[in-house]
Amino acid sequence: MSGSGIGASEKVHNVFVYGSLMADDVVRVLLKRVPLSSLAFLNGFHRYSIKGRVYPAILPVENKKVSGRVLTGITEPELYILDMFEDEEYERRIVEVSLVDSSERLLAHTYVWSNKDDPNLYGEWDFEEWKQLHLNDFVEMTKGFVEELDLPESKTRVATYESFYQQEGDDHPAS
Repeated sequence: MSGSGIGASEKVHNVFVYGSLMADDVVRVLLKRVPLSSLAFLNGFHRYSIKGRVYPAILPVENKKVSGRVLTGITEPELYILDMFEDEEYERRIVEVSLVDSSERLLAHTYVWSNKDDPNLYGEWDFEEWKQLHLNDFVEMTKGFVEELDLPESKTRVATYESFYQQEGDDHPAS
């Protein structure tokens, strides 16, 4: 049985975000709205910088924690958009996060870096620094990604990212 449109029974999700998706401007471009969110942290993970990328990765690391936000009320179609945005570099997992203001724990989806042995991961990623250096460009790249999503032969987010940041010209095959 397939329903169309948003029904009252549609499942909604919590999504823990810790990188570019902490910026309302990026989320607004992707989801056409800014969902309610709460400050939260994820225990047992570390947020790394990635060589050659402006966005971060998280991987399990004992005795570490990652601060971020939990976006609430994310619909199935919105979760699909986030899956497409995170692309094959990340895998979506269910984790337990703690809300900062109430220390309530809840389950949320988050995107964990797929390659746990990636030699390009280093240090610690800094959101405030990212906002100053990269937010405007990243919002523009995200707009390009969203425009592509609506096309029948849309590029992956990684391809959109790479063509935006390297401007390598037109290398996708003509239809």
